[in-house]
Amino acid sequence: MAIAETRIYMPGAPRPRLRLLEDERWLAFVLLVPTLALLGMFIAYPFVRGILLSVTNARVGVPGEFVGLANFYKIFNDGIFRTSVYNTFVYTGVTTVFKLALGLWLAMLLNRNFRGKAFTRAFILLPFIIPTVLSTFAWKWMFDPTFSVLNWLLYHLGLITGRINWLGDPDLAMISIIIVNIWRGVPFFAISLLAGLQTISPELSEAAAIDGAKPLQRFWYITWPLLLPVTMVVVLFSVIQTFADFQIVYVMTGGGPANATHLFATYAYQIGIGTGILSEGAAISLAMFPVLFLVVIIQLLYIRRVEVR
Repeated sequence: MAIAETRIYMPGAPRPRLRLLEDERWLAFVLLVPTLALLGMFIAYPFVRGILLSVTNARVGVPGEFVGLANFYKIFNDGIFRTSVYNTFVYTGVTTVFKLALGLWLAMLLNRNFRGKAFTRAFILLPFIIPTVLSTFAWKWMFDPTFSVLNWLLYHLGLITGRINWLGDPDLAMISIIIVNIWRGVPFFAISLLAGLQTISPELSEAAAIDGAKPLQRFWYITWPLLLPVTMVVVLFSVIQTFADFQIVYVMTGGGPANATHLFATYAYQIGIGTGILSEGAAISLAMFPVLFLVVIIQLLYIRRVEVR
């Protein structure tokens, strides 16, 4: 005959369920559940859904059938898609270089002691904290061929004799959206790099100055190597954000004129939402994933290598 086991709990003794939360592994899992749920709903599910759409011929209101890689073959033979690929790389590369250069210059200036430093730092952040659509509309009016304040200024300076259609010319339109992206992204670089500069001890530069090192030498051999890990992280986030940029181009040009300023995101939106061909829109969106994944891996490996050094 089996004898039933009886457990007696003393008053105030912890119950087994409460002991689970005392285990760091269970507590970590419980705390991560909300984050995992949000990532699953807003990142994992859309990503998987996009993959499923890209291998079908789905349209708005039509589930579609499996077509394999036909959508990818179609977009790679699309001239507008190839233009979008070229524009995305040029847009990301040029803006990242200028944002890094101007952001580093501003960070070096803001790292000095002067009157009104706190106000200046807060003022620098304005382009970054203003809603993107709102600030982009302001820039669109500034580039307007009829009421452009830029044309008015250049005309009164004697630099032009007629109106310049900034957003109507393919080359000028591309330059215009690059300028707006640089204007918006410089504060992020400046504040992030300034935070990195604050962690560098000024005693290192002072010791080098006593030894006769010039300002440029102190920056190149002391400040820049110590700032490089922070710089690489900032550049990584900027490249990801710029590569998938949508709002600036959509508001200013809509991908025009004549599809000359389309990026991955805007062309995917035009095909997927504008024309209702969801499958091709998903394929265009996924086409930039391997590139971003490769860029992230390369930069993370480089950051790790720099930190080891």
